[in-house]
Amino acid sequence: MTAAATTQAGPIRAKRVLPGFTLSLGTTLLYLTLIVLIPVLALILKGAEIGPQRFWAIVTSPRAVAAFQITLIAAGIATVFNAIYGLLMAWVLVRYEFRGKRILDALMDMPFALPTAVAGLSLTALFSANGWFGSVLHPAGIPVVYTIWGIALAMAFTSVPFVVRTVQPVLEDMDPALEQAAVTLGARPWTIFSRVVFPAILPAWLAGCTTAFARSLGEFGAIVFIAGNLPFQTEIAALLAFIRLEEFDYNGAAAIALVLLGFALVLLVLSNLLQNWAARHREAAP
Repeated sequence: MTAAATTQAGPIRAKRVLPGFTLSLGTTLLYLTLIVLIPVLALILKGAEIGPQRFWAIVTSPRAVAAFQITLIAAGIATVFNAIYGLLMAWVLVRYEFRGKRILDALMDMPFALPTAVAGLSLTALFSANGWFGSVLHPAGIPVVYTIWGIALAMAFTSVPFVVRTVQPVLEDMDPALEQAAVTLGARPWTIFSRVVFPAILPAWLAGCTTAFARSLGEFGAIVFIAGNLPFQTEIAALLAFIRLEEFDYNGAAAIALVLLGFALVLLVLSNLLQNWAARHREAAP
């Protein structure tokens, strides 16, 4: 075909790598709008109707402040636990071979599949005064049910997969030659972990902990059964928002929900920044 014929036929378009990309993108954006953006926008608009003075009065009331404090403290305890346990579990799943490893790996996703209310009931049964664990802890003066420790336990159960599943692929992709080089230089196991392994997984580990903290702040179903829901003692912010809805105080519920939404958005943005940092860190690694 001559150049003139090609010109008359029009320019040849490059073949798309992903056929149907426009339809896929449009469907995804429609789903995101219906499921996420519209409910969030409705919550923001409902909160905007309150006015700044009324909004501030609601979120700074003694009961609301106590609920926020309990939620943040319990989420912090759960995140510290998950940061240690999740890292150890990811290490075991990647670095060791044993019978039942696949079953243990699958169990890490159990909190995602299990209804949170069922998890709350199970934890309450196990840690109550006559439960399997509670019958040992309670006589020793370590009550769990109807305390902040029970809240932290429920939060840790539902959020630990975020740490495990974030650290695990990074450990799997690590080049073993780095650790072997450290061994040839005479480094001890702890030195290898602290100087070679941990810096490599640090961005992913921090991103997983941040996401787990955000997930803990929004937990509801697993907590209501084990917390006892006592105002100023074991009442979390999500439960207080639910109580305001039952009282038909929609403004109060919207104000509390907006504060939780703000916390979650900040933490998710921070998690995305950490993940981007982790990606750049892996690309820059030799």
